[in-house]
Amino acid sequence: MSRSNKMDVLGLLQEHGAVASGHFRLASGLHTPVYLQPALVLQYPHVAQKIAKAIATKFASPVDVVISTGMSSVVLGQEVARAKKSRAIFTERVGGSMAFRRDFRLERGERALIVVDVLTTGRSNGEVVALAQAYGARVVGVAAMVDRSKAPLCLGVPVRSLIGYPLEAASPETCPQCASGVPLSTAKREIELGSDGE
Repeated sequence: MSRSNKMDVLGLLQEHGAVASGHFRLASGLHTPVYLQPALVLQYPHVAQKIAKAIATKFASPVDVVISTGMSSVVLGQEVARAKKSRAIFTERVGGSMAFRRDFRLERGERALIVVDVLTTGRSNGEVVALAQAYGARVVGVAAMVDRSKAPLCLGVPVRSLIGYPLEAASPETCPQCASGVPLSTAKREIELGSDGE
């Protein structure tokens, strides 16, 4: 899955039904006509392992710990950690903020790579960068399977992804589908929970 094979990732998403068309509300409150659910691809360990190896090659430097940003990225983070021969932990949202639970922690000076399945606004990832740095860890970067951001994200660390798939989104007040009376898609409960990344 080198740079020349960008379409392979999109092809995998499409092949596994992970690209949905409709009228979706994201966790940010924005509406979008296209929703991604990479978990449908990552449920296959042999495929997840290939994707993770491709992500791991985006960061050549050694890594001590891979931090997944929430439950939707745990499988991917685990596989990236396997490829980097490091440990894997994850954050969860607690009281509105990203935090470590389950006795996860970082040691001062540890090299941390943050992994997310879909990167959209970078808000959650920015929180995790700050959290890791507060522990004294050195964040080597943020890695994503899919980058849906519309502009380069300023997270203070390198941000690299396998493919870019810019998010087409609008507020409910300016959403063309809302204006046309198209109801919100309700087939996937995860959509309202924000599985398409933050």
